[in-house]
Amino acid sequence: MKRGIAVLVSLSALVAVAYFTASRWAIRHETLMFTDASRGNRPVEIDVAVRRDKELQANAGMIKLPVAILNHGNTVKFTEYSFLANAFAARGYMVASIQHDLETDAPLVTKVGELYVGRLPQYHRGVANIRFAIDELKKVQPNADYDHLTMVGHSNGGDISMYFAKMYPDQIKKVVTLDNLRVPFMTDGRFKILSFRSKDPVFKPDPGVIPADDVCEKAGITVVRTAFQHNDMRDTGPDEAKASIQGMLDKFLDDDSPLRPVDVKVPPAMTDAGPVAPYAPVAQN
Repeated sequence: MKRGIAVLVSLSALVAVAYFTASRWAIRHETLMFTDASRGNRPVEIDVAVRRDKELQANAGMIKLPVAILNHGNTVKFTEYSFLANAFAARGYMVASIQHDLETDAPLVTKVGELYVGRLPQYHRGVANIRFAIDELKKVQPNADYDHLTMVGHSNGGDISMYFAKMYPDQIKKVVTLDNLRVPFMTDGRFKILSFRSKDPVFKPDPGVIPADDVCEKAGITVVRTAFQHNDMRDTGPDEAKASIQGMLDKFLDDDSPLRPVDVKVPPAMTDAGPVAPYAPVAQN
C-alpha cells in the first residue's frame, strides 16, 4: 500500500514537472522588423509570442488564433512585458508586442489643457503602428482572428489601447489596461474591460478616466485596485505583482478558452480607491 502511494506521488510529481516545463517552453517568441514606407520608412519592431502547438494547428488551417496586441509604456521597451505576453500565449493567443517609440521620436510631454494632456499625436502614432503591424502580420500568419482583437497596455500603452478601441470598437473583443492615466474608458458595454490600478503617490489618473462604480457594473468594466506601484506592472516589477496580475487575468480570460495556464497562488491585492489628483506630475511612464 505504501509503495503504491509512493508511486502515485512520484507520478503526480512527474506530471506536475512536465506541465510546468511544457508551459514554460511551449511558447515561441520571434522578433520581426517591418518598415512602413507610407511614414518615411519608419521601422516597426514586433515580438510575436505564440504556443507552438496552437501555431501548428493554425498553420494547418484547423483553428484561427485569437490575437492580443500588447502596448508598452513610455520609455519602456516592447520586450519588457513577457509575463503578460506569456500569460496570453498560454491561453492560445498570438500576442504581438509592438515597439511604438523610436530614439528619434520627440519625447512625451504633459500639456495641461490639451486633449489627453497633449498626448494625442502619440496616440495617433500608436494607432498607425498597430494598423501597420496587423497588415504585416496577416502576411506572416493569415490564420489568426484580426477582426476581434484584445488590446493590452501599460501606462501610455494602456491609453493607446483604449484610444484604438474608441476608434475601432467593432474590431475589439476585450481591453486590458494596467494603470493608464489619460484616455477615459468606453462605457457603452460593447466589450469587456479589465483595468489594474496602482496605489502610487506619483502616478494618478486624470479626472474622468475611471468611471464610477455603478457605471462600471453596467458597462462590464472590472477595476482591480492593487497595492502595487505604477512601475511594478512590468517584467522588472516584483514577482508578487506579476503573479497577482496573471491570476486576475486568468479569471478574466476564462470565457475565451478551456486552456488553463500554470496556477498562480498569489491572489490579487484589493484596496479602496484613494482620492484622484488632477494630473500626473512631470515624472512619466
